[in-house]
Amino acid sequence: MGAATVTAREATDRYPTRTGTAATTMPRHDPVVYPSDGGPLDGAQMHAFDGDGFLAIECLITSAEVELLRDEVERLAADPGLAGDERVIREPDSDEVRSVFEVHRLSEVMARVIADERVAGMARQILGSDVYVHQSRVNRKPGFVGREFYWHSDFETWHAEDGMPAARAVSVSIALTPNYDCNGSLMVIPGSHRTFVATVGETPPDHYRHSLRRQEVGVPDHGALTRLTEDAGRIVTVTGGAGSAVMFDCNLMHGSAGNISPYPRTNLFVVYNSVENELVDPFAADRPRPDFVASRHVVSL
Repeated sequence: MGAATVTAREATDRYPTRTGTAATTMPRHDPVVYPSDGGPLDGAQMHAFDGDGFLAIECLITSAEVELLRDEVERLAADPGLAGDERVIREPDSDEVRSVFEVHRLSEVMARVIADERVAGMARQILGSDVYVHQSRVNRKPGFVGREFYWHSDFETWHAEDGMPAARAVSVSIALTPNYDCNGSLMVIPGSHRTFVATVGETPPDHYRHSLRRQEVGVPDHGALTRLTEDAGRIVTVTGGAGSAVMFDCNLMHGSAGNISPYPRTNLFVVYNSVENELVDPFAADRPRPDFVASRHVVSL
């Protein structure tokens, strides 16, 4: 398949956002788990993902793979050839590397893991179709200075700024260092993936240049976050050793606190989108984000 040619005006916008003066919520219109021919997950894991919107997996990859990937992260972060590259995102208040995008094209080691059946197979099983990489990156939270990622639904951004029509994508975050409850690990609101939160505020031109460092447009208000948390009755901090992983639905409300501990936190992060959910024109932005943030080239894994 080639790049999408359907415009947002021709597509039906079932998740209008960034259009009003007050945040609104609506029930999710898409399934969470689609019929499939099976895969790495058992029935209990599929049920848990459907209900909670996330699934933690211990020991998804080996210690040897973790070591190779960790070396690749440091190589990319220190590569002088990438010093001025847009794919390298730095902390808003320092020169520390926060994220490196499009790692499946920058590193063969990372590309092999991203395409591995243990990882991509889970996405195919949940989404009930072939998948492609919508986005890949490594996220680093250095000790003492790693900044927070505020609460957000990835799908709200991908729908508004990338033109993702349906909530039919999943993310997998693989821990390359231990993820403790004190070093800025992922926090999720279980069950929040079943509610779409439409946010307030127009998308500024080239918003990605700012939002990848600190997101302010496209984040939910305090009232919506409070209601989602009260409905869930809890917030879960997902911890695990190096080599563990968490897979979560694209509409799950999540975030992470800053890292003021001495322990650095580094994760490999990949988004798998269904090949049946090709991007169209953005629903709430003047033009699509760059390909390294949201790939418009549908190549099945």
